[in-house]
Amino acid sequence: MAKPEEPYRPLKVESYEIQSSSGKRGKIHIRPLPGQWAKVSLQVECSKKLSNDYPVGSKFEILAKLTDREEGGEYIYSSFRWKFKLLL
Repeated sequence: MAKPEEPYRPLKVESYEIQSSSGKRGKIHIRPLPGQWAKVSLQVECSKKLSNDYPVGSKFEILAKLTDREEGGEYIYSSFRWKFKLLL
């Protein structure tokens, strides 16, 4: 990960169905909810349980951080091993 100084912070996210894959895998993805430290437009890398085991539109709270790839492009990272909270 390219941003070791970034702290892990709580983040509320939701699952959504993408209309066009444009190089992304799968139809269900995770994005941040509005009004938090992460932009809604950022992709979230986290446990596939959030997109596979719950209905589209489900909301969760995860522990995550902002990072980027060597070739550029920021995204949100949360370990797939970490617990998450389903929000009602």
